[in-house]
Amino acid sequence: GKEVVIANAVIAILTIGGQQLFSFFTFSCPCHVGQNLIYGLAFLGVPALILLIVGYALNNQTWRLVTGKRSLLQEDATPNRLLQCRLICFVLCSITGRALVAPVTWLAVTLINGSYYVCAMSEYISVNYYGTNPNVTASERRSTLAAFPCRQLVPPELTRARDEVILLLRYQSQVAGWLLIAVVVITVFLSYCLASCFSPLSFLHFRYWSSYVHNEQELFDEATDQHSRLYAMQHVKKFFGFVPGSENVKEIRIPSLREWQAISGLAFLKRVDKEHYDYSLLHDWALKESVDKKYLKTDEDP
Repeated sequence: GKEVVIANAVIAILTIGGQQLFSFFTFSCPCHVGQNLIYGLAFLGVPALILLIVGYALNNQTWRLVTGKRSLLQEDATPNRLLQCRLICFVLCSITGRALVAPVTWLAVTLINGSYYVCAMSEYISVNYYGTNPNVTASERRSTLAAFPCRQLVPPELTRARDEVILLLRYQSQVAGWLLIAVVVITVFLSYCLASCFSPLSFLHFRYWSSYVHNEQELFDEATDQHSRLYAMQHVKKFFGFVPGSENVKEIRIPSLREWQAISGLAFLKRVDKEHYDYSLLHDWALKESVDKKYLKTDEDP
């Protein structure tokens, strides 16, 4: 839908901006043998992994799958286990597709930029030096190559060789970045085509179904907010003796010390029976305790 496309575009733009700021303020290649590769790959992979985990965590469908104790494959949950497995696989693919937007954007932008790849792979490139001693050892060669990302550490006679290495590495990095973008675009397009081909709904019916699900979720969220507010209001009214927001409050209830202690503190979700829970300490108190007569009229002198 349009909202998904807009959300993915916003995520991609924010990722690009974050990558540019991240590179400007934090990236500084060590230019040392054995450290360049680890440093460069860390800047390439670790942020992408963090963005992937955040993408999973921010998707409500993830918590639909993992929340609750009942197994999704139990026979009493659905008579068709194969259909349930297919549904779970479909939802996981959908969640993964949304979660991959930010990390793929990060990898593509960093590869096109080339700085991380140049730092990571500089000591492993194979080139012929100009004006250098051909009898250098392999360790000296790697040490020289590892210093190439840092211009100030390269001797003047190796400037031409350094420029050649940097250009070659940037070429490799940018080609890899564009190939990644091409593979992702083609995969997404083919996935949508296959999903449309195997969909049991026609084009207009599918649009109607998408609109219905969207409107149902919005109305459900509104009803949830209103229902929970009204339900909580009954418990607050029982404790304090008036409805919050009332303009004409004639009397208020004075809670006892024991009642204040009963609703204070920390508590987990408490199971009352097989079908119901107590959501808070105030909820538990309101369902168990009877209301006493400790009331104070607001128009009387205390």
